[in-house]
Amino acid sequence: MRFISPKTDFAFKKIFGSDQSKDILISFLNAMIYSGNSVIQDLEIIDPYSAGDVVDLKDTYLDVKAVLEDKTTVIIEMQLWNVEAFEKRVVYNLCKTYGNQLKSGQGYFDLNPVIALTITDFKLFPSTEKVISCFYFQEEEDHLPYQENELKLVFVELPKFTKQLEDLESVIDKWIFFIKEAPNLEIIPDQLKEIPQLEKALTIANQAGFSVSEVEKLRKQEMALEDARRAWSFAKREGREQGREEGRLEGKRNLLLGLLESRFGQLTRNAIALIEALTNQDLDRLSKAIWDFNTSEDLLNWLQEHSN
Repeated sequence: MRFISPKTDFAFKKIFGSDQSKDILISFLNAMIYSGNSVIQDLEIIDPYSAGDVVDLKDTYLDVKAVLEDKTTVIIEMQLWNVEAFEKRVVYNLCKTYGNQLKSGQGYFDLNPVIALTITDFKLFPSTEKVISCFYFQEEEDHLPYQENELKLVFVELPKFTKQLEDLESVIDKWIFFIKEAPNLEIIPDQLKEIPQLEKALTIANQAGFSVSEVEKLRKQEMALEDARRAWSFAKREGREQGREEGRLEGKRNLLLGLLESRFGQLTRNAIALIEALTNQDLDRLSKAIWDFNTSEDLLNWLQEHSN
């Protein structure tokens, strides 16, 4: 068996956001948000992925969205890189989802809780070794919660999870292990079979069940993500070793090119040339604007507007 990595946009949506994934997502969310307790009994996956969808490289945020039986909305994101203003974007998406619930004529009593579950492939909070961290509003000194269940941020930092297969104990351990280590498995281990929903997730992740076109789309996405990862490493290395403005600019350009190609595929020569001509200030603007682009045409229009 060869299992796809749940970290890719395509795989994450296929495993957790398809029509057949309701029980998988319930088990996963109960583990990540409710410490393994069976709080969630039912949910509705919003805009579920289906096998007939066009699978392109898309944003790494708002991968899956679900509404629980108590009307709580959960937005789930798999984030591979700690890009600029990432923390602000998470808060923005949480608040935007909360505020967008109200339609014309509705009052504040119609608002329902929103939870943002963010899984990061990097360490976000260096001051703690906790793998899962939860945040909500509370009083500064006495820590009195304010509307504790109304808005909540939950982060899962994969690099902090170091348990091996033989060390897995809880359902939480097993789900995080699946997210992190699935592509390194050759069979479905007995420890993971103990959770039927996890066994089902691995069955979906088994590449043998994919169509030829799905395998090709997955391969292209994995290659693009690896290119972006190399660009990210190069940018950090350039900043550390050279420390010169030219080196920093080159590293920043390579990072942005990698991220853009992971979203839109191979860029045109015109787009690459326009990016290479951007100033340091415009590169910073592009790093913030990148998440607002839905198509490669949006990117090209932005570049043309900011070309010298």
